[in-house]
Amino acid sequence: MTSDISLFVNPAAGRGRGAHAAQPAASALRAAGFSVRTILGRDPEDALHRARDAVRDGTGALIAVGGDGMVGLALQAVAGTGTPLGVVAVGTGNDFARCLGLPVRDPAAGGRLAADALKGSHMRDVDLGRAAGRWFGTVLASGFDSRVNDRGNRMRWPAGRLKYDLAMLAELAAFRPVPYRITLDDGTPLHTEATLVAVGNGPSYGGGMKICPAADPGDGLLDVTVVGDCGRATLLKVFPRVYTGSHVHHPKVTVHRAAKVELAAPATTGYADGEPLGPLPLTVECVPAAVRVLVR
Repeated sequence: MTSDISLFVNPAAGRGRGAHAAQPAASALRAAGFSVRTILGRDPEDALHRARDAVRDGTGALIAVGGDGMVGLALQAVAGTGTPLGVVAVGTGNDFARCLGLPVRDPAAGGRLAADALKGSHMRDVDLGRAAGRWFGTVLASGFDSRVNDRGNRMRWPAGRLKYDLAMLAELAAFRPVPYRITLDDGTPLHTEATLVAVGNGPSYGGGMKICPAADPGDGLLDVTVVGDCGRATLLKVFPRVYTGSHVHHPKVTVHRAAKVELAAPATTGYADGEPLGPLPLTVECVPAAVRVLVR
């Protein structure tokens, strides 16, 4: 394996943590004898183009420094190529790293782990989800939570987490369950009124919200969590339980497993790894062992 390693950096991740995280991660890799180059882009499209060039040119690993959005962008470059993906998780959510037991918000530890993994060939082939031509590692969300994202993305003020808290309150006031058509593995479609439907390759999104708590990125299947026709009062009771995963025991919640999921619902956007994919309908597939990840 080549000793040339590429750091794929999002300077804005975690309110600026990405820019500061690159240096200790790079130092840990250089101390282990690796040659490190940093990839920055003018925008996500340019950054992805540069990352794909590095993979094509034979980089020994592409190491994403940032949050789940940066990991998601890196997946578009490395999935299906055999080039290892490292993760230095310094974003807001870091759910992909949490799922794989990688260090969170400790860039020096993340860099050391990547170096040790490369030297010792400590790697794991994990599944990915794929929808609308895009790979994702954690969860595809649709319904109430995606509408909160839609509203938050339209708001120019305030900034940060408060914007999405206000967007959630606004959506709670206006939200009604949506008629979904859910098809699992080309079976008979399920028609149901749902508050949200999440398709998980991994268990969590949003910084540890275990919406699909039993999802395993190594089993070749996707977990589908359907929160039924909740009113506002029920949703307010059920939603906080997502942090422990105990919401799946509520009578309004059902969980399915499938290798392929088709979702259709009116006026509903799908988000994967926190990024918008586009409006439903969407077909989601699990691709087994789609990416090789540096692990402990």
